[in-house]
Amino acid sequence: MNDVGPHRPHTDTPATRPPILSARGVVKTYRSGTQEVHALRGIDLDVHAGELVTVMGPSGNGKTTLLNCLSGLDDIDAGTVTVDGDDLFAMSDVERTRHRATRMGFVFQAFNLIPVFSAAENIELPLLITGIAPRVARKRALDVLGRVGLARRADHRPGELSGGEQQRVTVARALVGEPALIWADEPTGALDSRTAGDIIGLLLEVHSAGQTLVIVTHDEGLGRTGQRLVVVRDGRVAHDGDPRTAPAATELVPAAATLAVTSAEVAS
Repeated sequence: MNDVGPHRPHTDTPATRPPILSARGVVKTYRSGTQEVHALRGIDLDVHAGELVTVMGPSGNGKTTLLNCLSGLDDIDAGTVTVDGDDLFAMSDVERTRHRATRMGFVFQAFNLIPVFSAAENIELPLLITGIAPRVARKRALDVLGRVGLARRADHRPGELSGGEQQRVTVARALVGEPALIWADEPTGALDSRTAGDIIGLLLEVHSAGQTLVIVTHDEGLGRTGQRLVVVRDGRVAHDGDPRTAPAATELVPAAATLAVTSAEVAS
C-alpha cells in the first residue's frame, strides 16, 4: 500500500521544531458525590511534528483521559494546552470544535461510524461540516479510501464491512482533512491479532508519510513501535522517552488500582 498520508517533507528532526502540541500543568478531577478521582495530576507534554508517540499504562490510570483533555474533547481543571500556538481552553466550545475538525483526526476502538452512511459518506462528513463543497469532499473521500486499500468498498455501509475494513475507514476519515495531529485510542483493541497487525502496519505507513500520531494502547507490541513512549501512572507521566528503556506497563500497577473507580472516562 502506498501514498497513505499528507507527504510532509522531513527537512529536520522533530526536536528542532516548535511543538505542534504543548501541555503544561494539566489537571483533571472527576467528582461523584464526596468522592474525587484525580485522573490527571499536572501533566507536562510536548508533541512535535512528524513524531509517533505511543501512550501506555495500567487501566484506570488516565491514558484515555489524557487523550481527551489534550485534544479538547474534555475540559480541564487547571493548566494549558496549545495546538499550533492556539490555546484550546481559551476558545469557546464552538471554536474548539472547529479547531478539532480542521487540525485533528481521531481513530477510536469502537470505530464510531454512522451505520446508515456508506464508507465514503462517513469519510466526507467531517469535510462537509467545515464547509467543503460536496463534490470536493466526495473526491477527497474516494482518494483517501484508495490510499487505505478500500476503493472498491466506498459504497458499502459499516455493517457490510469487516472489523479491519471499518477501522481502515476510520483511519481514512482521520486523514481526509490533512490534520496536523491524529489521535488514536486503542485502535487495535477490537480486532483479532492478524487484523490488528494489518492496522498497525497501516498506521506506520501513515506515519512514514509524514503524519504526526499519538496512539493510546494496552498493546505492548504496538506501544514500543513508536519513536517515543509515554507511560502514565496515577495520572502522572512516569516515563517519556525511548520505548526500549521504559518499564513494562505491568510493572507500574499502582496500589490504588484496587480501589473502585466508577468514572468511565478513566477506565482505560
